[in-house]
Amino acid sequence: MNPIKLTYWSKLVVTTVSIVAISSISSALALSKLSSLDTSNLSQFSEKQVLADKADKADKADKYDSEAVGVTIATSSFPEKKPAFTLYIWQPGGTISEVTARISIKSKYGNKYRQERFLGDYRYRMKQKANFVKGFKSEDLIVVRLYDTTNRLIGYSEFAILPENTAVNIILSANPIVEQVVRSFYGADVNNDSIVDDDSIKYDYFTQVNNQKVTFLSSSENVSITQYQAAGFSQIPRTAAYPISLSDVVGKSINIFDSNLAQALTVPPGRITQLIPIQENSSFELGQLLSKYRQIGVAKNIKVSFSDISKDYWAKEYISELAAMEIIGGFPDGSFRPNAAVTRGELAVLLQKVFTKSKIRKAVAFKDIPPRHWAYNAIRESYEMGFFNTLNSKKFNPAQKLTRLDIFITLAKGLNYQFTGSTENILSVYSDASTIKSEHRNFLASLTQNGVIVNYPNIKLLNTKKIATRADVCALLYRAMVVNGEVVDFPSRYNVKITR
Repeated sequence: MNPIKLTYWSKLVVTTVSIVAISSISSALALSKLSSLDTSNLSQFSEKQVLADKADKADKADKYDSEAVGVTIATSSFPEKKPAFTLYIWQPGGTISEVTARISIKSKYGNKYRQERFLGDYRYRMKQKANFVKGFKSEDLIVVRLYDTTNRLIGYSEFAILPENTAVNIILSANPIVEQVVRSFYGADVNNDSIVDDDSIKYDYFTQVNNQKVTFLSSSENVSITQYQAAGFSQIPRTAAYPISLSDVVGKSINIFDSNLAQALTVPPGRITQLIPIQENSSFELGQLLSKYRQIGVAKNIKVSFSDISKDYWAKEYISELAAMEIIGGFPDGSFRPNAAVTRGELAVLLQKVFTKSKIRKAVAFKDIPPRHWAYNAIRESYEMGFFNTLNSKKFNPAQKLTRLDIFITLAKGLNYQFTGSTENILSVYSDASTIKSEHRNFLASLTQNGVIVNYPNIKLLNTKKIATRADVCALLYRAMVVNGEVVDFPSRYNVKITR
């Protein structure tokens, strides 16, 4: 059995995280364009609306040259991902001056959600807004826990990111110490004016906190709705309108805290991290927040720092972020061993954890991979997704160490990246381009143009014959995830970028 099979590379089974209960402005309220529930534009959004009433369902310096390299070619075919959200907090019926909004994220992964991660404690005055941008994905779940100035929990909301910018309004009751019920109203804000667009699908529902639990109310029937209304606010619908991402919790009471939550999510606001005061035009980037709070912001069972990975290690961000997502891990002695080689079996495990592609070919019964082999399922599934070639052999060779070229070709073929322009022009950024065989040139050109290639210590050398290390693989896999729009982009001096 491979000694790196589970503990060090990652658990073979993805932890399924079930949905857990999650600048002053002018008199023109963010809700001034609210209208009654509109289901006429369902086809414009991947996030479909679901009504609580089942009958009404509608859906990381070295001595080498590390400057960015560039060559003029056509741009990548992959569009920039733009989901983001603007968060307002209101209290039209009360006199509270400020609250703390503790914000966290449960990132969407295929049909599942990764464990909740802390994104910061923010000090809001009423009617203030803040923008959260760059790196969010459609259907990511955002959790907001609300605290008063004495750190009493007074509210909880959870909402789903839409494909476009999302304008979110969280509205407190007149007396949230007594009535811990908040209204969540949000929708698409395509023109980025911080107001829910008239023609977007509207989501509107109440959540109630009681004894460390939150209930996602199915209707406003038992809510004193007048305290959530003011000039410019629309009428509150009787039947709650939830995104389909939250359909499983409608009408249910679930725990606000659990024993495995990140430390930063369980201690009082301001205890281990400073409160961030919201200012006019405050804007926060997801990548910066994930990096800033990574050590204290991930679940207690996740280790993101290692004894042999220094704070300025070239691949630290890639390694730490993959560890935070439970895709890869360290060794019992606290090390990561970034220079260790990677085998075909180990790569299969990582590919299974990283990608959720559709199956494009039938599984092969490899003679050297019996059903009880530690990587059996990962090898089978990654092969079905289009990764790995077997050269007409019935053996997989799971213990074979991989070169950097092996990793490049495996990714390029499995992900079917496309490129435009001249192959020779693209590959001219590399000092060792002449060593690339003709049958490999298009694959490397596609990876280069799409921004997947990471070369350390010399950005201009592909070093295709060099044995790939754990650090190499982490960098390349993470970059592929960036290209696919699955994760935030962390800047690196070793990432080859094609410029116009």
